[in-house]
Amino acid sequence: MNEQVSATSPTVETTAVRDFIREIIAEDVRQGKNGGRVVTRFPPEPNGYLHIGHAKSICLNFGVAQEFGGVCHMRFDDTNPEKEDKEYVEAILQDVRWLGYDWGDRLFFASDYFEQLYGFAVELIRRGKAYVCHLSTEEIRQYRGTLTEPGRESPYRNRSIEENLRLFADMRAGKFREGECVLRAKIDMASPNLNLRDPVLYRIKYVPHHRTGTQWCIYPMYDFAHALSDMIEGITHSLCTLEFEDHRPLYDWILDTLETPHHPRQIEFARLNLSYTVLSKRKLIELVEGGYVRGWDDPRLPTLAGLRRRGVPPEAIRDFCRRIGVAKRDSLVDIALLEHCIREDLNRRAPRFMGVLRPLKVVIENYPADLVEEMEAINNPEDPSAGTRKVPFSRELWIEADDFRENPPKKFFRLAPGREVRLRYGYLITCRDVVKNRDGEIVELRCTYDPATRGGETPDGRKVKATLHWVSAAHAIPAEVRLYDRLFTVENPAAEKEGVDYKNFLNPRSLEVVANAWVEPNLGKLRPGDRFQLERLGYFCVDPDSEICGKLVLNRTVTLKDTWARLEQRGLVD
Repeated sequence: MNEQVSATSPTVETTAVRDFIREIIAEDVRQGKNGGRVVTRFPPEPNGYLHIGHAKSICLNFGVAQEFGGVCHMRFDDTNPEKEDKEYVEAILQDVRWLGYDWGDRLFFASDYFEQLYGFAVELIRRGKAYVCHLSTEEIRQYRGTLTEPGRESPYRNRSIEENLRLFADMRAGKFREGECVLRAKIDMASPNLNLRDPVLYRIKYVPHHRTGTQWCIYPMYDFAHALSDMIEGITHSLCTLEFEDHRPLYDWILDTLETPHHPRQIEFARLNLSYTVLSKRKLIELVEGGYVRGWDDPRLPTLAGLRRRGVPPEAIRDFCRRIGVAKRDSLVDIALLEHCIREDLNRRAPRFMGVLRPLKVVIENYPADLVEEMEAINNPEDPSAGTRKVPFSRELWIEADDFRENPPKKFFRLAPGREVRLRYGYLITCRDVVKNRDGEIVELRCTYDPATRGGETPDGRKVKATLHWVSAAHAIPAEVRLYDRLFTVENPAAEKEGVDYKNFLNPRSLEVVANAWVEPNLGKLRPGDRFQLERLGYFCVDPDSEICGKLVLNRTVTLKDTWARLEQRGLVD
């Protein structure tokens, strides 16, 4: 089980780098604003699964609260029953816990405040700052104007307060059809900020809500519910992504106009954009519902459920979020950095095993047919406390087919006719003969071994350039191995070409299934979710399908090749 930490736990990793958000909060605390308190919130909409972009927000909100001795609320902004579902609520809670954070008793829903929000809307009407409008959605759009042209006032804008109160009560009572009318704020149709041109505050929806059922048929818009939910909960710093920057004047207008007793401070930061994938919730839903992937937890997706199933440690994601930091401008983060963080974490902690994906049989002709030896293998060279394990060695072995060439090219140092190589933790062997089938395909190698080289030692000091991994054919466990690659073939599929469907760039080789792999018997002790390294092949985890397939199913988490580490060594990245 991964360690779970709360917003106030000292075990949450902190960053030594001060970003602009932390500087703002530090100054607020220094000046004694909000009584020196820091209260943040993570406010997902329960209309899909969380992805790694949300992880940045989770780490920021919980991290900031922890660093300043505050608390972070977990709040669902569940104001659109058409797209929301209890499944998403449960999945989101699971993902936040898995990432390592705990909200304690601070779990809230915007739907908890529906009655209060309705009361605030009524108060806006009483103050002459909201009205019921019967324009259609299309007409509201037409009246709104453009960035260069002011909007036009609705013909219903100057209704009396009494009439608006009656009509809004009728909306709540279900006396209007869906789309027949809305409640709008009365602000400024000539404002250069389109969000202040009498935005919609409430709309009618005859859709059951996942928590309130059919109790309500009118629902607040996100901007309205968000500002007031923050106020009700006593949030001090409302951290939002950049797309909400233009909404901040509306956030402030709602709170100022209602003269609320508390006014949170909204601060915007750049959202995460990751190369070779998409983080748009709309696009992710399209990929899932269109059958382009196997569900929300498909390991090719950037969802936290998918990353978890792929075997990515939550610690690596937290490290990644620390490294990318918090900025004021959007940018595209190289997925190689995420892969580097994953490798760094797994390299320290993942046990090592041996396995063969594309098996080629080796028969050691001078090794006794009835002899089985147990070779001592190191569990993790990065962690001496991990100890060692026993690996069976016998006359017949499997090695990787790619580790043999009948006619080796220059600089190929692995096994070839007449050549000697080292078997990891085993012996030195020499290939003596090649066995082929009728089609001329190599099916078996006949080799000999040197009994004096047990454990790979060379008492006479002779040089051997290659070391191969292997498994004992008589003891190995069959496995299905799923090799995952990047989901898209281009760096930024969502913005590659205007008018071109991003799905045109889906990688047809994003998943390769190796059905007949063999792994050492020690892997039989592992359980779904356990992570490890197959030596020379990459980092893997056990997939939950293992419990229903009757066969060990492994997901490759990440390869051993580390582009980002090489770039760092060359001084090409910070």
